[in-house]
Amino acid sequence: MTLPIHREGWRFIALAIGLNAVGFAVAFWLGIILLPVSVWVIAFFRDPERTAPPGANLVLSPADGKLLPIVQAVPPEELGLGSEPRVRLAIFMSVFNVHVNRLPCGGTVTGLAYRPGKFFNASFDKASHYNERMSIRIRMDDIAGTADLAVVQIAGLVARRIVCDLQQGQKLCRGDRFGIIRFGSRLEVYLPDGARVLAREGQTVVAGETVLADFPN
Repeated sequence: MTLPIHREGWRFIALAIGLNAVGFAVAFWLGIILLPVSVWVIAFFRDPERTAPPGANLVLSPADGKLLPIVQAVPPEELGLGSEPRVRLAIFMSVFNVHVNRLPCGGTVTGLAYRPGKFFNASFDKASHYNERMSIRIRMDDIAGTADLAVVQIAGLVARRIVCDLQQGQKLCRGDRFGIIRFGSRLEVYLPDGARVLAREGQTVVAGETVLADFPN
């Protein structure tokens, strides 16, 4: 049985294993000390298969991690979603979580906006405003009427690169992979009107599988 690895991880894994080999060449005890680092790097870039739950009108978690307090907040201004607060679901990913991001809903990409920023701890609420981020606007296609949902990838304290594979106008399927953030980060979902939150603060969520919200009407 092989461990699926995200393509972004191979160079870091090769570097970690190379350093580990040098450690063993210098001294056996040094190699043993460095071994957990190599194991952690491999585990960080793991990319397990996920199965999205059946049913329409669902919003899935885009990340593995812990659901932070559920609040009303204004979406990133660069997405053009207006100044009215929306329900915001934020997920904190520790350095031990799977970091491959998955789409919370099906639809069409109608906005992509990258903004450089700082690198505060991603569990802090100020990270939402000040940290480096990639904001994504999605026109949902599996609910009645027209609704736009926002997903935001936010770099954390030690994260130094956000990877987003989406393109403007691209059609999306719920639960598909769309990117990764290297080494600790945060994902946010801004829900459109009519959504009913099903997840709870402090819940451990799984990307592409845990239902965060639905649209009962």
